[in-house]
Amino acid sequence: MRSPLTVALMAAAVCAQGAVSTVDVRNVEVPDHKTHFRIPAYKTKQQWLERKDQLRKQILSAAGLLPMPVKTPLHPTFVRRNRFADYSIDVVQLETMPGYFLGGNLYRPLHTKSAAPAVLLPHGHWKNGRLENQPSYSVPALGINLARQGYVVFAYDMVGFNDTRQTPHDFHGWAEDLWGFHPMGLQLWNSIRVLDFLESLKDVDAKRIAVTGASGGATQTFLVAAVDDRVKVSVPVNMVSAYMQGGDPCEEAPGLRPGTSNVEFAALAAPRPMLVVSSTHDWTRHTPDEEFPAIRRIYTLLGAPDAVENVHLDAEHNYNRESRDAAYGFLAKYLRPEHPSLKDEDVSVPPAADLLAFPKTDPPANLANFDAVFERWKAAAVLQMQNVGDAGTLREALRFALGAQWPSQVESRVDGTRIVLSRTGVRDRVTGYWSPGRGSPILVIHPDGSSAALQMNVVEEARRANRPMLLLDPFQSGSTRSRREQYDNYFLSYNRTEASVRVQDILTALWFLKEHCRGTPELLGFGEAGPWSIFAAAVAPVSVDVLADLDGFGGSDQDFRDRFFVPGIQRVGGLTTALRLTNRLRAAIPAPRHGADGELGVQ
Repeated sequence: MRSPLTVALMAAAVCAQGAVSTVDVRNVEVPDHKTHFRIPAYKTKQQWLERKDQLRKQILSAAGLLPMPVKTPLHPTFVRRNRFADYSIDVVQLETMPGYFLGGNLYRPLHTKSAAPAVLLPHGHWKNGRLENQPSYSVPALGINLARQGYVVFAYDMVGFNDTRQTPHDFHGWAEDLWGFHPMGLQLWNSIRVLDFLESLKDVDAKRIAVTGASGGATQTFLVAAVDDRVKVSVPVNMVSAYMQGGDPCEEAPGLRPGTSNVEFAALAAPRPMLVVSSTHDWTRHTPDEEFPAIRRIYTLLGAPDAVENVHLDAEHNYNRESRDAAYGFLAKYLRPEHPSLKDEDVSVPPAADLLAFPKTDPPANLANFDAVFERWKAAAVLQMQNVGDAGTLREALRFALGAQWPSQVESRVDGTRIVLSRTGVRDRVTGYWSPGRGSPILVIHPDGSSAALQMNVVEEARRANRPMLLLDPFQSGSTRSRREQYDNYFLSYNRTEASVRVQDILTALWFLKEHCRGTPELLGFGEAGPWSIFAAAVAPVSVDVLADLDGFGGSDQDFRDRFFVPGIQRVGGLTTALRLTNRLRAAIPAPRHGADGELGVQ
């Protein structure tokens, strides 16, 4: 906190802080899954480790897994066993959530004398899923060869494939977005539960677990390696690219990639060994020259430059024999199976009927359907968030859902009563009306911007009291409205909603007031800006006195859809969590949307 300044000195100090952005980057740069992402250069180990922590939580939040859901018993069911000379293939079902089942095949070596290393095999978007068997891509060939080499292998379904059809592969909607329920998150949860399953097997060495997959399976490979340190070795094949990030429902999710790309996600495995396989005829064609060197620089910061390798093949998009051979050698280098045979051998793949739990029919009618699975997800989320007593855990979950950060530094420019704020290095732009003064500052948020706020009686009272006063023009409100292209199906995977960005603008303004004024800021939110103000105060790491007119906003799904749309917000407790985090409530929780007006006060 700076010492009190006279009006003149304060204005001069504000003007001298530095250049602010002349445009709001959030309107003019709108990335999508085919944007060419530039990879940041990290200068120190600590800088990367801080970024790693942030990115890991960003992935989990986007997946609906922050905080991590309660793990319930898997109740593994071994449907049938196919036994061969030196390996076996079990058909297995895992209850990854109560009433929701994941199907897969467990490939096991026979005649082993000690616990074996294990490999997760998530498959890509080939038609037959985990049963796909062709020269360019074969899950059974990979599973059988690895089992013969001494690994325990679990090949499991994407959602909507093979035995895992309680939800379709492509499901989405505004309600699902609010609750953080989508294919990417459900698949990542399944991968985490597969790790739990493999750890539970007596013939698996839990300290030697790897994951490998191609295409969409590679996305799952680097995502689970990013968020779960039990993965000791990873081999993503034909997916780590700065040029194309996926473009399938199971590879995208609201809030997943704002400000980042798959290259950074893959680098989160560092310093654990990783082989990046790429090819000349898909979006990984630049990997040896661009993506791999960037990842290796991060491994170098962590003291393990040789733990990451790249094999670049002259081939189409694949997990073919040559790619599999590369994976075998890399896995053996770090996991040392009992009987390494490092060449891909011809295999005889059993018929589909022998590898499926439901070879001729849909899953049994008594299994929960999509609506029931979604309702159970919501119920579990509500119960979990009710039981979280730590304010730090609540604030972190809410902050990541909002995608809002307390600025490290804010640049500002003042021209008379007009002020422009910009987070250093971010190139955003927030305008408003600024009047310096004495005493505790007041921040006024009106949905129609600062010109409308100037007409409020409370503003006139603050002016007469000579209090420092900042009236904000939050993103896309009042005079700041601007066309923002949203043409991409996965827009929210790369960009934040207007509600999220408005919360960020309020945090930026609060930072400015805390830096330049004495006393606890008073935050006033009127009309539609009431929820923006409540959520900003809830995630701010500083004390804020907030008075917000919620105007009937009661925290229902419909309220959030119509007035404060933020994906994942209900998953982390929604309005209830925000109210728990604001200081000393003066009024009751607001009435329902169509009831009497509600008002929340904090002081």
